[in-house]
Amino acid sequence: MPPAAALDPTVPRSSTAEPRGTTVVDRRPRLATVLAGGIIVVVAAGFSVIGLANLLPTSVDPVHAVYGILGVAGLLAIQLLWFSRPSTELASTTSRVLLAVMIVLAYLPIPTFGLLWADMPDFVGGVVLLMLPRRYALPAFAAVCASIAWTYAVFDGEPLTTIYGTFSSIFYCLVFYQLTRLARMVNELHQARTELAQRAVAEQRLAFARDLHDLLGLSLSAIALKGELVQHLMRKSADAAMAELAEITATAQRTLSDVRAVSHGYRELSLEKESRTAESLLAASEIAVQVHLDQGDLPVQARTMLAKVLREGVTNVLRYSDVEHCEIDVRQHDDKVTLEIVNDGVAADEVLLEPDSRLTRLPDEVAALGGTATAEAGADGRFRLRVELPVPTRLDGPTPAGGRADRPESTLIRWLMPATMCLMGLGATLHVLQLTTEAWQVGLVIGSVIALLALQLSYFNRPATPLRSAQTYGMLLVQACLTYLPLLPLKHNWVSVPGLLIGTALLILPPVAGWIFFALNAAAYAWIQHLAGASDISLVFYTTATVMTGLLVFGLLWLVRLVTELDHTRQRLAEMAIAEERLRFARDLHDLLGMSLSAIALKSELTSRMLPIDRDRAAGELTEILGLTRQALSDVRSVASGYRDLSLDSESRTVRSVLAAADVRVRMETLSEDLPAAVRTVLAVVLREGVTNVLRHSNVESCEIALRRVDGGVSLEIVNDGVAGPERAVKAVVAPGNGSGRLSPGSGIGNLSHRVADLGGELTAGVESDGRFRLRAVVPA
Repeated sequence: MPPAAALDPTVPRSSTAEPRGTTVVDRRPRLATVLAGGIIVVVAAGFSVIGLANLLPTSVDPVHAVYGILGVAGLLAIQLLWFSRPSTELASTTSRVLLAVMIVLAYLPIPTFGLLWADMPDFVGGVVLLMLPRRYALPAFAAVCASIAWTYAVFDGEPLTTIYGTFSSIFYCLVFYQLTRLARMVNELHQARTELAQRAVAEQRLAFARDLHDLLGLSLSAIALKGELVQHLMRKSADAAMAELAEITATAQRTLSDVRAVSHGYRELSLEKESRTAESLLAASEIAVQVHLDQGDLPVQARTMLAKVLREGVTNVLRYSDVEHCEIDVRQHDDKVTLEIVNDGVAADEVLLEPDSRLTRLPDEVAALGGTATAEAGADGRFRLRVELPVPTRLDGPTPAGGRADRPESTLIRWLMPATMCLMGLGATLHVLQLTTEAWQVGLVIGSVIALLALQLSYFNRPATPLRSAQTYGMLLVQACLTYLPLLPLKHNWVSVPGLLIGTALLILPPVAGWIFFALNAAAYAWIQHLAGASDISLVFYTTATVMTGLLVFGLLWLVRLVTELDHTRQRLAEMAIAEERLRFARDLHDLLGMSLSAIALKSELTSRMLPIDRDRAAGELTEILGLTRQALSDVRSVASGYRDLSLDSESRTVRSVLAAADVRVRMETLSEDLPAAVRTVLAVVLREGVTNVLRHSNVESCEIALRRVDGGVSLEIVNDGVAGPERAVKAVVAPGNGSGRLSPGSGIGNLSHRVADLGGELTAGVESDGRFRLRAVVPA
């Protein structure tokens, strides 16, 4: 809908166009911002050029001509150089001053140019929607539209002209607002992704804290309480004290098992890998197995849960000695994914699930993700385990981390886009009334325009519509027929919105084909107007308006798709942040608590042995057990809260005590200088895990620990003897930027590689020629 300074042949007809046929997923926000800026420039500049073309032929006076050019140039410059920039601070004093200047430039020339200047306040209408708070923006926008209608009514007086001009102005006000708003949304979404990921991680840490309290906090508190009890019993009854020490040892070992279980449980599992493992296990047990995986892009939580269920379900299948067939089926349909494990060989009176089986806790775990789980045996002797989980749809799913699925801007854009296109259709309808009054012709135009808008709004405007499909190409053909077939009976009175067609083609066709189609149809529209008798200047207006509105629809549809994809990119980023935090949590849990619990169990056994022989030494060991327990409780809080500033001195004293308790001779060399917190913490964790690794070697007699200053950093070396047999192999070499090393499976040392590499350091671990195992970490400091 071009400017409607006057309803004559120089006023172009409505038309529209749309986005290029490339998938939006792989476009970057910067490209989207450039695209939005380019479209804003084309549309705003085209609007201004049409306004000047209407104005200058009537401004014979050079002074008036210069006056008009400066006014239009000023409005265009303020729009493009300030308000159309995504980085502009709309609440600033500069913005308020420039809005005032824009109001003056838009309204001051009206007494001079009259109807020819009536469309220039469109710039103001778009800016007030963009800049003012909602409670002021809508009344101000209504006031701008009323002022434009008043200008048309006063200077022209024709009701149809007034209606057409007013709706045309509303259209362009919304256009300027939407293009600028969408460009700013792309920028805002890009900037908000870090904040969203941090919120998701914060919520995940709360879950960590609950798990740690439930699984570890009570056990460690029980160890501390029993340790205090042993201190009292040592003076009264050695047998009772030894019994309590045995319980401390058992509790520490059980808690260490819980640490490993929780650590493993927080690692993301692969459904494909688990299915291959299950198939191999069942085949090895001479069970005929059929596996069908039909999974799409599942969230991390759903994928991991299904992998756990598959693992436990297959374990349950292997319990039955008479199983001959097993079917594993994973299917995703609509917004749900289901996993079914069906096996035969189940007797009617057989216990389906072991009391301690993980499957007995399955319904609660699945329900926490919004799903359902059932396990039942049929009359035919087949046992069926079924789990169903919801899968948020790609385009309509909830925002993670408690974010709102629809932001106010997204909702407003969703309503304004169809409103803008309906205004284009209304403009075409009003325009045909200027060409003919025959009812059948007017009815045919209105019918075709309504059909085009219905197709556009119900199909092509939907972000979920596939761009490369036979159905979409068929719909494009229908749109072409609705656009051009009315030309046959209407001839020179034909009115349509070809911009919808060429814009849609630009959206769904491959880039080259889309632009060729765009150019050919724009040329065809100009040729049709030429055959209808339009003047040369009218042809320029018609062609300009078609290209301009075509690019406008292209920009709106393309950017809305991009904003939608960016919303889901944010969701995926948050999921990735959660997954990374879960892995880090698993590493920290193992690294920080593994050694403490191992040491508690070791010292409990040592205290139990020493109690009948040397009560004083046993009391000293018990004191250290209590100290280790308090440290472990502190580590639980550290892992849950994300606090990582560990004491290297404290760790040094602890490992010396632990090694001495294990009858290992230890020689330790430390630094007296203070190290940065990050370096100190990483070295403390390396020391802790390194000594835990030392204790795994049963033949260790001596251990050397050296903390030294080296060129550009600090090195920590842990060397021990007693390594033999298959252990004589290089375990790892991890350099900066290398996320993983060649490590023995399940080695705690492997977790250290991530920490050291994150600081730009290097971790090496291996066996030397003399049979000694050396762990060395060098960290810049």
